[in-house]
Amino acid sequence: MGCNFKRLFKKPKAFLRITGVSVEEFEKILKMAEPVWEEKIEQIKVVSGRPYGLGSLEGHVLCLLIYYRTYLTQEFLGFLFDVDDSCISRSLRRVAKVLAPVLGIQKNRLVPEQEAIDLIIDCTEHPIERPKKKQQKYYSGKKKRHTLKTEIQITGEGEIIYLSNPHPGREHDMNIRKQGPPLHPNTTAYVDSGYQGLHQNHENTEYPYKKSKTKPLTSEEKQYNHGLSRFRVRVEHKIRDLKIFRILKEPYRNHRKGFGIAVNIVAGIVNLKSGF
Repeated sequence: MGCNFKRLFKKPKAFLRITGVSVEEFEKILKMAEPVWEEKIEQIKVVSGRPYGLGSLEGHVLCLLIYYRTYLTQEFLGFLFDVDDSCISRSLRRVAKVLAPVLGIQKNRLVPEQEAIDLIIDCTEHPIERPKKKQQKYYSGKKKRHTLKTEIQITGEGEIIYLSNPHPGREHDMNIRKQGPPLHPNTTAYVDSGYQGLHQNHENTEYPYKKSKTKPLTSEEKQYNHGLSRFRVRVEHKIRDLKIFRILKEPYRNHRKGFGIAVNIVAGIVNLKSGF
């Protein structure tokens, strides 16, 4: 690896700031990914014994974490690792295929019922560069820019258990929810006012009261809204944890079909950092 990245492992604070994970968490990721790397990458090499530009699994994972955390250009990252940008591009795609099944949020994963009694649901938007086609479809009136929208579900303990596929920023939160898997009947869904009408499909739904010109909120309704907001703020904190990785915060420059993989891997990293 270029620029002697081995020095990073001797500086835990710098390692955390540059990669978004601690040295211990990095080693856990390597341990989880190693069997998949051996099965899907090493055993099907086109040229046996020929090393990749970034070397072993360690170099690939380090490169991906730096890329997700800082969102440097691939040309700049290639300069740091002393390889060309095409090598960086191939390496990122290669290691993403390895990390997605071991870190990503599995959509068919069964969550214990006691953990899914309370679910906090929200949608978050990620800016993208202006599309060449169908610009209006991706334009978000809320953010006043072109975005991709993802639904996120977390348990009351803060574990991310579901991420939807990316949707165009113009699409309404309720439409995204309708396209997702149905909620368990015993689950109580805590949502914001963007999910008005969800109770028609899911009875156990809690969302804030809305005032009107002719009907202001009562003190009890204001107190309820305040309590609900204090509980739902956990999902906002979790979204903030996701966007520490700047690939989800800055305008997404890559092909949009790869965005879902990036979100899932980052969500898995956030769960790992939270002890899940």
